[in-house]
Amino acid sequence: MKSVLEVIQSTTEFFQKRGVESARLNIEHLLAHVLGKKRMDLYLEFDRPLGDRELDPLRDLVRRRAGGEPLQHLLGTADFMGRIFRCDARALVPRSETEQLCEKILAGGPARRFVDVGTGSGIIALTLAAEMPEAQAEAVDLSSAALALARENAEKLGLAERVKFAESDLLQAVSGEFDLIVANLPYIASGEIPQLSREVQRDPLSALDGGPDGLRLIERLADDAPRILRGRLALEIGHGQGQAVAALLGKRNFQDIRVEKDYDGRERFVFAIYG
Repeated sequence: MKSVLEVIQSTTEFFQKRGVESARLNIEHLLAHVLGKKRMDLYLEFDRPLGDRELDPLRDLVRRRAGGEPLQHLLGTADFMGRIFRCDARALVPRSETEQLCEKILAGGPARRFVDVGTGSGIIALTLAAEMPEAQAEAVDLSSAALALARENAEKLGLAERVKFAESDLLQAVSGEFDLIVANLPYIASGEIPQLSREVQRDPLSALDGGPDGLRLIERLADDAPRILRGRLALEIGHGQGQAVAALLGKRNFQDIRVEKDYDGRERFVFAIYG
């Protein structure tokens, strides 16, 4: 039998050889998942022996993670701003940059009515709805599979009555007046997708592909947003797209356009006002 510590050490080395980032953190999460414990609890059980009952399911998860399957898909959950969301191949794996987008939106003050465009698993809409309890919240996506996942997350978090979900090609099915539109749309240029990491390529193609220059959907959103927006627009964008997005918003009479950086110093967000 191997101990908890021995399994962590040997698998860390294996993951490192297979190019898995944060190798030790990954095996700790997987082992804690198999044992039904919190990751930090493992540090109190380093000497615990593990038999085949624990090791057999762990071996399968390790094999799949080494093959590029995202950790969040294997765990079935993702932590986002202190809340646990269901996470699987139906929608984009949430990332830390999107947490920062939500933080910046909240720092700008509450909204009366907002719509999250391309909601995916619902992380943005549900996080903002939870943090702004007085707001009317809507969320749309073209993918019925992603919307099903978003609704599951809304039920899990007790927000099913707070957020209205609808299948829509961007704002096509959205009407009324909003003082906030937020969107983390596909922004990767089509030709760059084959060069993405193995993990990112497990995300739905429709959640990645932003057309030849990566800006096709952002441009379409900017064309239609003035129809309903009387307030803030908040976008997550790709590296190096800040000035191009700012320019296309300027041509459509958006005001107070700001390009802001993420924690790594990369231009990642664009904020603007309309109406």
